[in-house]
Amino acid sequence: MTTASVSAEKRNIDRRLFTIRSIATLGGLLFGYDTGVISGALPFLKLSPAEGGMSLTAFNESIVTSSLTVGAAFGALIGGRLSDRYGRKRNIMTVAVIFLVGAVGCALAPSYPALVAFRFILGLAVGGASATVPVYLSEISPVEIRGTMVSRNELMIVTGQLLAYTFNAIIATAWPGAHAWRWMLVLASLPAIGLWIGIHLLPESPRWLARKGRVAEMWDVLNHVRMADQVQGEGEDIVRRVEEEARMGKGSWADLRTPWIRKITLIGIGLAFLSQLTGVNGIMYYAPTILISTGLGAQASIVATIANGVVSVISVYIGIAFFLKRLPRRRMILTGQSGCVASLIALGLVFLLPESTARSYLVLLFMLSFLFFMQCFIGVTFWLMLSEIFPMRVRGLANGVAVFCNWMGNVIVAFAFPNLIEAIQGNVFFVFALVNLGSLAFYAKFLPETKGHSLEALERIFQERYS
Repeated sequence: MTTASVSAEKRNIDRRLFTIRSIATLGGLLFGYDTGVISGALPFLKLSPAEGGMSLTAFNESIVTSSLTVGAAFGALIGGRLSDRYGRKRNIMTVAVIFLVGAVGCALAPSYPALVAFRFILGLAVGGASATVPVYLSEISPVEIRGTMVSRNELMIVTGQLLAYTFNAIIATAWPGAHAWRWMLVLASLPAIGLWIGIHLLPESPRWLARKGRVAEMWDVLNHVRMADQVQGEGEDIVRRVEEEARMGKGSWADLRTPWIRKITLIGIGLAFLSQLTGVNGIMYYAPTILISTGLGAQASIVATIANGVVSVISVYIGIAFFLKRLPRRRMILTGQSGCVASLIALGLVFLLPESTARSYLVLLFMLSFLFFMQCFIGVTFWLMLSEIFPMRVRGLANGVAVFCNWMGNVIVAFAFPNLIEAIQGNVFFVFALVNLGSLAFYAKFLPETKGHSLEALERIFQERYS
């Protein structure tokens, strides 16, 4: 092939991969919007029914917020298994429908119990997306850009949160009426429709197709998303690995007890669970509540929360564009964790100062510092590593278990945070700093490196290391 024809082929492949990434990561956008939107809705939901709210107490707030995360935990567990059985693509289609039903149901909820129920349903979609989209992107990506492809989902998550904060602020400022929170919640239905339409245009994961014996379709997909000189080698490697797994039988819960798979699954669970115990979603869900507790007004607090979204998006972009290409995955996690500990200690110290406007903005400053380290280093790397470390025959199942534990950590934070803020105020940040020191020790001892290897090569490496 001539240089010109190779360049033309690469442009075509890049365009196809861009389309795949843009459509599939709408699941990440919905994940981010639906987890972020509640921060702006809560101040309106605390109003009396006569004012359009539901008179929520701190306990009610924690139930409304954590109901989505409980649903997400089970959505991840079920979604991981279903994506192994029926395919990554079909699972994402189903998730899009549930996103739509959940968003409309939340917006029309006539009562507190109905809102909790639809938040749980919405959580099933969020969990299903979090367990399926990174795996799909990982399996369909060429090894040299796998990190960038999968991490774009994290960029879309924080973009979704930024959109939620922005629309919250616009609605709270321009239309602060009885139904403001309903308009905030219903907007998530639009990208859900886009995801359902768009996913029909995408190919299935070639690795899943090979596992199901649909090898001819696997070759078709590889020819569609790989350069001609990459297709044969990668396809043969996938088929060889599938044949090895076929001799061992179908992947199941029993496989998680295999010593080397158990060890890598426990590491994945630890990474997933501890990433939530940073407290990041306490800050993302309750940022206005935190700022109100420092003396800032409710409307000003909702508007100030946009800064959280902006910093998160910029931080993830910097992480993907600069650090992910240059640093090993382990170092990314360890750097982010260290920065989170320092920022949490600073937040706790600022809360010891007398109440003032300056204190409110110092709290916001260190919240943003925390989010920079969390999103730039941990957020960019965490979902990527979960999509890489598990063996193919149990990838959906093991990833679902790990993401289930991630969401259970989220449940703990979402439920405990408003009650802890009410009980011990800023000392809550010292508690999270201590927890994060323990997480740092876990990562330093157990977290493996995954950069620069194909998924099949990683599987062989872990099998040799942990058997």
